[in-house]
Amino acid sequence: MTPPTRTGYRTVVVGAGIIGLFTAYHLARAGHGPILVADRGFLSSGASGRNGGGVRQQWETPATIALARESVAAWRRFGGDFGYNVWFRQSGYLFLAESDGELDRLRAVQRTVADNGLPARVVGPAEIARIAPALDLGRIVGGTFLGSDGTLYPFPAIWALYEATRSLGVEVVNGLEVTGVRVREGHVVGVGTSAGELACESVVNAAGGWSAELAGRAGLPVENRPTRHEILATEPLKPFLDPMVVRSSDGLYFSQTMRGEIVGGLTLPHRSGVSSGMRTSPEFLTRMARALVALVPRLRGTGVLRAWSGFYDDTPDGLPVLGEDPRLRGFFHADGLGGHGFMLAPAVSRRAALAVMGQATGLDPGLFGAGRFLGAGPRAAPERLQLG
Repeated sequence: MTPPTRTGYRTVVVGAGIIGLFTAYHLARAGHGPILVADRGFLSSGASGRNGGGVRQQWETPATIALARESVAAWRRFGGDFGYNVWFRQSGYLFLAESDGELDRLRAVQRTVADNGLPARVVGPAEIARIAPALDLGRIVGGTFLGSDGTLYPFPAIWALYEATRSLGVEVVNGLEVTGVRVREGHVVGVGTSAGELACESVVNAAGGWSAELAGRAGLPVENRPTRHEILATEPLKPFLDPMVVRSSDGLYFSQTMRGEIVGGLTLPHRSGVSSGMRTSPEFLTRMARALVALVPRLRGTGVLRAWSGFYDDTPDGLPVLGEDPRLRGFFHADGLGGHGFMLAPAVSRRAALAVMGQATGLDPGLFGAGRFLGAGPRAAPERLQLG
């Protein structure tokens, strides 16, 4: 680790993943500095380097759909803006239902998405067979499809933002742990780090699965909970699958990369918390293999090259936490994104930067603010479509 070059910064961003780097980039572009991005791991060591690369706009909540649409537009421009190809392919998201109840829920999502200007449609087995002919549709009763959803490759995006932020004068220090947040008269005045004390006016919590831990170090209990999710990649195969496929019943999701691998995961009931680390389990490999082969018979006998896991940063209502914490001036949340930080990063990080600079974000604090969990009043309807 190269230690920070200053004893003080205007803003310290904690977490050098996609949200932290993108937020720092927006701040630096606006002339808000000096900025330090601190991460106790290495670049891409968290969820930003451990996800399936899905980018979708099919959500239950109109506010989330708006963030997703903005993010898709930004990912389409990303190569031109940053000079890195993230292989963003808009080949669609196909959600599958195995019961009438599941299909009714997907229909409700489709109506909301269509009402917000996107041509999502309900599809029956015959159309599903045309979209993804390799699937065994024996148990599938229908689904939904949106062709402008897609996938990207996460690592070039991280490297592009790392280089772009540094070119704007942002310091990105890996291997630097933020051990505490210093407070005076209800306002952030600095952070403690593994390299010593640093003064600052504001802190951005972009720590992903460790965001609750960081908030706790600032004396701010939050309802975010990290949950471990597992994923694998197969050996490369001749291209046969265009969309990302997501099954409602068990959270199975998978897509085929441009190099031919099948990359995907399956929801298992892991205990919340980060203490178990980011390992993978024999149970996951067994269940994932059986699920894939049952739905895509041609995958029988395909080799698994690697498997890994990462942490979702979940909130009780499935919505991100964005903006200044009402209990501590200068402490800003850019967390609680579940497993969807990468797909929503462009829009979320822009709003986080606006909040730090004291500008209007256009977000409803009742939906996205940290204060929504503090009162006893009614809460907004949750965003439950947390698959894929």
